[in-house]
Amino acid sequence: MIQTFQLRTTQQTEFIEITDGVQEAVKKTGIENGLCIIFVPHTTAAITINEHADPSVSRDILMELNKMVPLSDHYRHLEGNSPAHIKSTLLGCSQIVPVEKGRLALGTWQGIFFCEFDGPRSRKVHIKVIPEER
Repeated sequence: MIQTFQLRTTQQTEFIEITDGVQEAVKKTGIENGLCIIFVPHTTAAITINEHADPSVSRDILMELNKMVPLSDHYRHLEGNSPAHIKSTLLGCSQIVPVEKGRLALGTWQGIFFCEFDGPRSRKVHIKVIPEER
């Protein structure tokens, strides 16, 4: 079963840590060991895993993405959000995290982040936990 939670972004580009929400979804399944798939059904958003202890890390990542993919260039997409599509493609729309003893097997400093590139918007995150085969 896929679990979905919603979030509201408040800025054009931002990272929102969703680790606790993903862990809660894993807990609800009762699955002890397996894989957790985190997926965003949006073409202008992404999911990434990186350091969550220091918020300046996600700000630095956004700063560099904005340098790599500027807000205005000679984009042809008529909707005007080509930079958001490009950033989403660079980071990707999903991540897979092992689940061990009912917990996400993340590293000490790792967190899961929803990456908004075309906000503010209402967004969805899908979680699917696949049990380990015996």
